[in-house]
Amino acid sequence: MTRVRRLVDGTRCKYTDILIWLGRVAVEPFWFQRAISESGMRLDRRHWCATLMIFASVLVTQAEAGEVLDSVKSRGQLRCGVSEGIPGFSERDAEGRWRGLDVDFCRAVAAAVLDDPDKVEWVPLYASARFPALQSRKVDLLIRNTSWTLTREAVLKVQFPGILYYDGQGFLVPAAAGIETLADLAGATVCVEKGTTHRRNLETYFAAHGWSVEPLVMDSAPETAQAFFDGRCRAYTSDAAQLAAMRLLAPAQREADLILPERISKEPLSPVVWRGDPEWTTLVRWVLNALILAEEYGVNRANIDAVDAEGTNPLVRRTDDERGLIARALGVEPRWGIRAVRAVGNYGEMFERNVGRDSPLKIERGLNRLWTEGGLHYVPPLD
Repeated sequence: MTRVRRLVDGTRCKYTDILIWLGRVAVEPFWFQRAISESGMRLDRRHWCATLMIFASVLVTQAEAGEVLDSVKSRGQLRCGVSEGIPGFSERDAEGRWRGLDVDFCRAVAAAVLDDPDKVEWVPLYASARFPALQSRKVDLLIRNTSWTLTREAVLKVQFPGILYYDGQGFLVPAAAGIETLADLAGATVCVEKGTTHRRNLETYFAAHGWSVEPLVMDSAPETAQAFFDGRCRAYTSDAAQLAAMRLLAPAQREADLILPERISKEPLSPVVWRGDPEWTTLVRWVLNALILAEEYGVNRANIDAVDAEGTNPLVRRTDDERGLIARALGVEPRWGIRAVRAVGNYGEMFERNVGRDSPLKIERGLNRLWTEGGLHYVPPLD
């Protein structure tokens, strides 16, 4: 609002009038458009002053556009930090193409910003290297099985735009080992990946129950899984979904492994962005929200063009002026949400294709269902 006050100086507009009308627009964004239409353009001084300030504020915001968003657009490519290979989330297929839930989200953002889901540079990162890569601006968007925590947000000065996947820390054990509960792991060596919250969670939980534990810390997820398969530890602890993913990499001759039902932490996995660009945070957040809302409103990859043409679905029911206003505020071209859904489908399609019933992982949606189906995915409305 300080920028708006500076704009008032040198005009005949009263600052209090402007605050009143800007407040009205903030509560009901398209009220002003209707006011003009209903009055036949006969607006009093306060209306015109508010008009001046609204458009001036938009111009100032555009002039101070987000640094990351500007870099992505000028480069013509989105740099995404992903894992070094976690099935279902981010891994290369036999043809060398990146696939997974995290990968799909990056493609959705690229489609929204650059109108091309393939304009992405993939940057594989160890867990221990992910935040330095983001802070040094080597990546624009970190999407690597990363949990949203207070310490990370406050101390590392990063932002978590929203939760892509709700998970919890679990334990993978050999099915034949007779391990039925975590109490059976008292005094055991447990494999854990470096640079994650999992080691601290492990030690805290076991200490609280009076059990000893010996963490075996490895540099990467594949190395941690391999140490477990080689028998160097009795259990492997990580996000439950990651355990399901890494279980797919077990040697063919290995007997079955199982994930214990107990969870020792909450792991809300989120995209991560640099705190210094709130406009970029907002855009990434609303691409995620649009994918979730698309599922809620029955919009998918197959029907998105028909839904857009019909124009009655809540996801697309806006005038061209309204679409333009929102797109300019976000710093992208109109129909950004449509481009995202067209590129990867809605959230449910992404989930089932990569980690759910249509994938080798066969993970139940559970907490990752929509709120209307007993899950936790509940996002703000568009208006």
